[in-house]
Amino acid sequence: MALFEVPGWSVPTASVSKLAQSTSKKRKRPVAQDADKMQSVEVNLDKLMQKLASVGKHQEDKQGPKKKKKNHGKTTGGPDAKVEHATSNKGKEKVSSSPGGSIKGSAVKQTVKGESGLRKKIKQKKSLKPDGGKFEQQPQNVSPTTDEVSGLTSLQKGMKESLDGARFRWINELLYKSDSSEAVRMMKEDPAVFHDYHSGFRHQVQSWPLNPVSYYISQLSSYPQNTIIADLGCGDATLARGLHPKKLKVLSFDLISDGAYIVAADICSHVPLPGSEPSSSLMSEGEAQVVDVVVCALSLMGTNWPVCIREAWRVLKPGGELKIAEVASRFTDVDEFVSLISSIGFKMKAKDDHNSHFTLFEFKKVARTSRTDKEWSKVMSNGGVLKPCEYKRR
Repeated sequence: MALFEVPGWSVPTASVSKLAQSTSKKRKRPVAQDADKMQSVEVNLDKLMQKLASVGKHQEDKQGPKKKKKNHGKTTGGPDAKVEHATSNKGKEKVSSSPGGSIKGSAVKQTVKGESGLRKKIKQKKSLKPDGGKFEQQPQNVSPTTDEVSGLTSLQKGMKESLDGARFRWINELLYKSDSSEAVRMMKEDPAVFHDYHSGFRHQVQSWPLNPVSYYISQLSSYPQNTIIADLGCGDATLARGLHPKKLKVLSFDLISDGAYIVAADICSHVPLPGSEPSSSLMSEGEAQVVDVVVCALSLMGTNWPVCIREAWRVLKPGGELKIAEVASRFTDVDEFVSLISSIGFKMKAKDDHNSHFTLFEFKKVARTSRTDKEWSKVMSNGGVLKPCEYKRR
């Protein structure tokens, strides 16, 4: 009687492992098929290795000799052979196999471009720009453009221009909306205001279709030599500089003197030149004048600008010329403006309003009688026919 034998019970004689194999539900391929499969894998692997070897040799012939890392040793395996294709971060493809035996020799490796290589190539392409069918590689790190003159970057230069423009508009508004005496006080307290204003004014001129001063330089160049011209509100004396080579005498007046061309004066109060008003009720053009032509090119500024026209009449010779250029948008009524100038002692000879920005006038001095201070006060109060000139922010 066997150990642990109990009557009525029977114990199978087969081993536990064989019993487990017989009762397993897992599908198992026949052994013969596994052998055929492994043999097919070996054949396919040999063909693949040969093909890779031929491709590698062909690339070596094109690219020239390269250093190769040798892979010594053998690859062995058991009944569960695997073919593994893994692409590493370095972009290499590995093939390992051991189908029931060993493969001798060094493995052939083919180098391909990985992600890092592709990204680098894409960045290089983006940095190339077409130029006549050719490509030039641009530097990736470019420092801000520096202005050669001022030493400022393009950003700093733009900010400075914005600040200068704002300061110009602020000064311009004060000059047009206040009495000339206020402008004189401001210039005396800070002479830089005069420079800053005319610097901004020159910047504005660049966008104009016509510069009235340039027009007057061209026109007056044909006048006889030794003609005496008074430029009231001359700015930076562009008229005098342009006519000086023509041997024309230009007397330039503005709020600040430059020590050369410009004589400091408040032209809306008194021009320091000889001349007189009529002394009686008789018609007269005054006496002692020396000026042949008076030019007021965009200079009728300040609320008391009509006094400048009165001073122009005083300093002009009998029959002298008055040339006025003003911004077209300033006129509330052109006829009222002409009427005001005529009441001071002038007769209009010509008007040119073809330009979209400016209107040009030519007047001739005529005789008039003397007037009382009250009468003059009434005439001078009509300065509202010209609106302040305001520059819009661009």
